[in-house]
Amino acid sequence: MTASEQAPGRRATRARDRAARTAAQAVVLALVAGGTSAFAAMHKDVTVDVDGTEVQVQTFGRTVADVLSAGRIEVAEGDLVAPGLDQAVGRTGQVVVRHGREIEVEVDGQQRTVWTTALTVGEAVEELGLREGVRLSASRSATVGRDVLRVSTQKTVHLVVDGQVIDGVTSGSTVRDALREIGLVLEEADQVSVPLDAAAVDGLVVLVTRAATSGETVTEAVPFAEVEVEDPTLVTGNKVVKTKGRAGQRTTTYSLDVVGGVVVGRTALASVVTVAPVDQVVRVGTATLPDPASVAVEPGTAQAMGKEMAAARGWGDDQFACLLSLWNKESGWRWNAENKSSGAYGIPQSLPGSKMASVADDWRTNPATQITWGLNYIAGRYGNPCGAWAHSQAKNWY
Repeated sequence: MTASEQAPGRRATRARDRAARTAAQAVVLALVAGGTSAFAAMHKDVTVDVDGTEVQVQTFGRTVADVLSAGRIEVAEGDLVAPGLDQAVGRTGQVVVRHGREIEVEVDGQQRTVWTTALTVGEAVEELGLREGVRLSASRSATVGRDVLRVSTQKTVHLVVDGQVIDGVTSGSTVRDALREIGLVLEEADQVSVPLDAAAVDGLVVLVTRAATSGETVTEAVPFAEVEVEDPTLVTGNKVVKTKGRAGQRTTTYSLDVVGGVVVGRTALASVVTVAPVDQVVRVGTATLPDPASVAVEPGTAQAMGKEMAAARGWGDDQFACLLSLWNKESGWRWNAENKSSGAYGIPQSLPGSKMASVADDWRTNPATQITWGLNYIAGRYGNPCGAWAHSQAKNWY
């Protein structure tokens, strides 16, 4: 065969080799492109709220535990993590971490050590289950510190004075404060059965012995009445003092029968009520609760986050049923829900939405920030979600 006859065969072979190389390169490029897409899909940029401070964590992990590990954020038993450690995290998820610690709390004179994940005094008091009618040694918005947190709760003190029994409601920390708040005025020579500086505790009985100053006129206490009014904004079975009762005063002039310097009898000549008593008004709840069996939520959703954060405050399924119904009604649990007419915004429909900046600057987009603010608002204004739900049912707002 001549050289001219061999050339076409060689050209055909080279063409086949080039086609094979091109196909192989295409396969390699497809594999690289596919691997890059999978790599990008696995990457996550997660915002972690650690005790009120936001930390950005970039990771390829799947769960909350993986995110915390990547961010070198340590948690221990008793710490609050929402969502839970085994929950899956999206590409731009949010995680809330609250580290627990021991604080010293003195409630009505009794000091104890408690474990808390609260950031503020108000949150710490809520975790203790103490809501209405309490006095605190620090502002509710103050950061929880190392100083002893002193709490004086609302209590009933039984006063036996001038032959009358007065059941007064007070949040005074001492007997002196309690008597002043109930409206009982002591004269200089009057005697009480309990030291005035003693701690006022629920159910305390105080006997007040009046001293006669002139032997002709006596100031007597006039007990107040208690009135109950139905309130559809409270859950059935709950009672809340709306107006504290205050004792009145009566001045009575007596004619004394004195024998040998000893008073053996007296006759009332005139009696005038100088200070009218104030009725104690008690609100009695009549609202019904949603069914606690309706609290099943989808994992990884804002509702699931809300359920865990509510549980961390000691609110069980019954309270979460109220919270679920409340925010379903307000926003459908959508973090970007906005009322164009009023300006209310977010899951809890904060009015205005910028109020939620008191929790974190990402209040516009972070469900955790919105839920934290909403739970704080409910606790401070209504005590618990069922209180807020009852008010919403009665007033169509909360």
